[in-house]
Amino acid sequence: MKIPTARVKELRDQSGAGIMACRNALLEAEGEMEKALQILKQSSLLQAQKKASRSTTQGIIEAYIHTGGRIGAMVEVNCETDFIARSDEFKELAHYLAMQVAAQEPKFISKEEIPEEADIEPETACLLLQPHIKYPDKTVQDIITEAIAKVGENIKVSRFTRFELGG
Repeated sequence: MKIPTARVKELRDQSGAGIMACRNALLEAEGEMEKALQILKQSSLLQAQKKASRSTTQGIIEAYIHTGGRIGAMVEVNCETDFIARSDEFKELAHYLAMQVAAQEPKFISKEEIPEEADIEPETACLLLQPHIKYPDKTVQDIITEAIAKVGENIKVSRFTRFELGG
């Protein structure tokens, strides 16, 4: 089956995946765009799972101060190499994570951090389970998983803090 370059480009624009990955997904999906997107999503999940045990000793600390200066957040996002930590994709991810913390007030990074006796809704209290502020149909974990597939390294949120004037 011949896949037009325009279709590969369209899929790449939607998914952020590499050209060959998009071409192969379209071939497997017999040209169907939605099915190809699902194939790429599954592939990125597998890549993220393979990289999960890798050490993340590099990264950046990103700060976000909301307009008016009354709310701010800092987040430490780690990756495997300083090369990726300096990339625009990684910096953008860290920036949106800091915005997420400022806007949604998570208390924990993941569900595992919640004390067993706590009566807390995990989807609102855990950063990784919250709907992403820019893409509400995806969770923060989904966005990080996509970034892992894109940059080829493990990425983790190590810690964060949120400040509110008078709070």
